[in-house]
Amino acid sequence: MPNLRSSFKRVRVSAKKAARNRPIRTATRTLVVRAEAAVADQSENSVEAVQRALSQLDRAASKGVIHPNNAARRKSRLMRKFNAAQA
Repeated sequence: MPNLRSSFKRVRVSAKKAARNRPIRTATRTLVVRAEAAVADQSENSVEAVQRALSQLDRAASKGVIHPNNAARRKSRLMRKFNAAQA
C-alpha cells in the first residue's frame, strides 16, 4: 500500500487509465481473432472482418492504448495471412 500522497494519486490515475483502455484493447483483440478465423475459414465476409480489425488497430494506436509499431506489426501479420489465403 502506498505511503505518500503522490503514490496514492498514481494508483488512482493508473486505475482510471486502465479502465479506459481495457474495452478498447478487448475489442481490438476480439476483432483480430475474428478476422483471423474468417481468413482461415476462407469465409465470404473475411474482407470485411479484416477491414474492421485494421480499423480497430489504428484506432487503438491513435488513442495510445497500444504502441503504433505494435499496431503496424499486427496489421502486417493479419494482411500476410489474408493475402496467403487469397492466393
